[in-house]
Amino acid sequence: MTIPKSRCLDFDEIPVIDVAPLTDPASRAEVIERLDRACRDVGFFYVVGHGLDRSLTTSLRDAAQEFFALAEVDKRAIGLDPSMRGYLPLYYRSQISDDFAGTSHQEGFWIGHDFGADRQHPLEAANRWPATASALRPAMTAYLDAVETLAARLGQAFAEALGQARDFYATRFARPTSRLKLNHYPPQHNPERVDNIGVVPHTDSGAFTILWQDAHGGLEVRSKSGEWVGAPPLADSFVVNIGDILQYWSNGRFASTPHRVINRNGVDRYSIPYFVNPGARVTIAPLDGSNSFAPFDYGEYQLQKWRSFFPVEQAGG
Repeated sequence: MTIPKSRCLDFDEIPVIDVAPLTDPASRAEVIERLDRACRDVGFFYVVGHGLDRSLTTSLRDAAQEFFALAEVDKRAIGLDPSMRGYLPLYYRSQISDDFAGTSHQEGFWIGHDFGADRQHPLEAANRWPATASALRPAMTAYLDAVETLAARLGQAFAEALGQARDFYATRFARPTSRLKLNHYPPQHNPERVDNIGVVPHTDSGAFTILWQDAHGGLEVRSKSGEWVGAPPLADSFVVNIGDILQYWSNGRFASTPHRVINRNGVDRYSIPYFVNPGARVTIAPLDGSNSFAPFDYGEYQLQKWRSFFPVEQAGG
């Protein structure tokens, strides 16, 4: 039996927030209050006024198309390493929880920040690049620089909504383990099981995610009532969703939202998520000072999550 199509959200059901006024001291508090409400009530929202030039996403989408069109042997030559950099093959399988695993009809390519010779943690390895598809590297690095500026603006706003100091993002994300990913979804006309779709239901393990999606749609979000609803593309916007770490930090005030992708549009779908993650040596503990969970090391937590979710190569493999 085919999975029923989800209801598509109306734009009055999900916040569309202009974040340009975050740079204006007179308007900043009002925008932070809107972000706080969206993080509490929904866990995801659209941002406009973000300042990223459309040419960056256009160039990167074109480079992604060129890369994913390469022969499988060329893509697999730079398979995912344990630091989560490289090629993620189509139809990979993930163990999402103890009682749920699934196969995703998606392939991807991951990079992170380049620390050069100053590598202090296994998550700070070098990026892996294909021998061909020469447009990929400059397009990804230009986009990474630009989207990190937006990430810093949003991340600090989230922190202030939680009563934190103005240097919160600068200190905890000084050596970010953030990852920029390219996604390619072949069309899947009649999926029958939720463990065999574009991306199986999950939450993001990091702090928050900034997503560009093409005009074809396919992203679905689970509402607090348990209903799966479509998050349609909105021109010149990004979709932002809260991840597990901000839910931990906020002691449940912010909601890490389950989501999935089903590409039933009959055409290839592309998306570009930027997973915003703190530094590997940051300790995660409730920001309200409570003891609701035991503090943990972010780097080890993230390595374990990625080993479970994705088919990473073994060290030296």
